[in-house]
Amino acid sequence: MIQPTLNYVTCPDSAGSHRMAFWQWGDPASAHVVLCAHGLTRQGRDFDELARALCERASDTGVSLRVICPDVVGRGQSDWLKDPAGYQVPAYVSDMLVLLAKLQSEAAIDVLDWVGTSMGGLIGLVICGQADLPLPQRVRKLVLNDVGPTLEWSALQRIGTYLGKGGEFESLQQAADAMWVISSSFGPHTPEQWLALSTPMVRPVDDADTSAPKRWKLHYDPSIAVPFTAGTQASTLESQAMLWRLYDQISADTLLLRGVESDLLSAETAKAMTERGPHARLVQFKGVGHAPTITSADQVEVVADFLWASHDQ
Repeated sequence: MIQPTLNYVTCPDSAGSHRMAFWQWGDPASAHVVLCAHGLTRQGRDFDELARALCERASDTGVSLRVICPDVVGRGQSDWLKDPAGYQVPAYVSDMLVLLAKLQSEAAIDVLDWVGTSMGGLIGLVICGQADLPLPQRVRKLVLNDVGPTLEWSALQRIGTYLGKGGEFESLQQAADAMWVISSSFGPHTPEQWLALSTPMVRPVDDADTSAPKRWKLHYDPSIAVPFTAGTQASTLESQAMLWRLYDQISADTLLLRGVESDLLSAETAKAMTERGPHARLVQFKGVGHAPTITSADQVEVVADFLWASHDQ
């Protein structure tokens, strides 16, 4: 089975620098890069099913492809920030520009696509909405997974109730079960699918007593909650006005995914996104809320077909 390699890039921050991890799939010399950015509390291994499917399709058709799945700072294998104020989209955008510059230095990028779930979609929206950013190439195709310029305040409040509250678990399965309680809106998953998604989300607890039973904890910095919970409804509205301005400036071919039961991306916002800016093509998934995990065959096929369209022409 195809597996990724773990790599790192050093990014500047207010306290000096931090390392951001990224998972690389496919041909490291490929000029076609698909960058997949995860959601608020998640990490880059969320895209294993999509990345594997894209690489297999590339191999089957003789096309070279490089899929890059970063662990946004504070998550997964990346460093935690000394200053939690850096856990915000503008800083994440800066890190992605550093990552893209590194990828460009290793192998020139001719085609750049972006797949972003929730927070990762916001990062992509900000990058695609600014024509003057130092990108190796403008983003050709953009996938926004259950996110848009308007974020429902009630959903943000819901997320705030669990964000940063980790705890310890006696087993991987116990951790997976606890995460399912707050993530059941992701839609139907088999026990095997959910355990695979959950395993990279935890790490062993460091314990000086080696005879003690092994315990696990969530693999993200609880301090990511600091700037998130500091937001107000008024500041959220201000951010939305700015995000709509950026969205209207996007030139990338855009696909919008939405869970029919999503409480973060409303049906009204999704409709508006099809009518302005890049006029996104909307695909909705029944029985799913916020957000589709792009692990089921139908979700993977929709995204892969969209990204692969130019290869079939």
